Amino acid sequence: MISINTNVASMSAAYNSTNTNRELQKSLQRLSSGLRINSSSDDAGGLAVSMRLSAAVRRTEATGRNVNNAISFLATQDGVLDAAGKVLTRLAELAQLNADNTKSTNDKALYETEFDELVSSIDSSGDETFNDQVLFSAGGNTLEVIYSEDGSRTTGITQADLAAIHTDLAGIDFLADAVTDTIDAIDTAINDLAQMRAQNGAEQTMLTHASDLLKINQINLEAANSRIMDLDIANESSNLARLNIMQQAGMAMLAQANQSQDAVLRLLY
Repeated sequence: MISINTNVASMSAAYNSTNTNRELQKSLQRLSSGLRINSSSDDAGGLAVSMRLSAAVRRTEATGRNVNNAISFLATQDGVLDAAGKVLTRLAELAQLNADNTKSTNDKALYETEFDELVSSIDSSGDETFNDQVLFSAGGNTLEVIYSEDGSRTTGITQADLAAIHTDLAGIDFLADAVTDTIDAIDTAINDLAQMRAQNGAEQTMLTHASDLLKINQINLEAANSRIMDLDIANESSNLARLNIMQQAGMAMLAQANQSQDAVLRLLY
């Protein structure tokens, strides 16, 4: 049937051309953003999964920073403990020097002065802090560290009891005590300090492992999110070329369909 009221071919060509243009705009948006999903209408289910993965990535990243701060806390604490160990080594040396009976009373008094100052320095080291958080506490309190992004796994870092080292040394009378008694007290302090450093090292190792695991988990979450959100550039470039051809063909067919009315007019003349 030939009709001048309704040009079905033109309407169909216009409809197809509109759809092609819409898909072409989506393709251009994907290529310009690098994302396969730019709005919920592109893939509502995929977008929901991506939002959950993105939140998990951010939580994992934040947890990793917290764990690294805890590692820094322990590293700072171990630096103080290492310095205390050097002090104890010097104290043992002074005790042996004091046993030399060829030294004068004045010489030994000088040793005592240094000994007392060094013991006092260990006591003052107990006031050291990390970001306003005390590194040491009487009895060795524990700070909780969360090392999983969902908050289900926690561990503790110890605020070592450095005051116990000072207590080991506080009863020493440098000039009056026998050298063996002084050295025994220093050895006790060294053993206590060694236990603190061993605890510190174990906690650093555990948190370093947790930090590595968090980084691996973050990479895997990012990869999973990428597979949902990121665009396959090569595939979309091919799709863009196809849509460009379809758009040009559609516009040509629309023009051809509009010209078909001319044939009807020729029948009337």
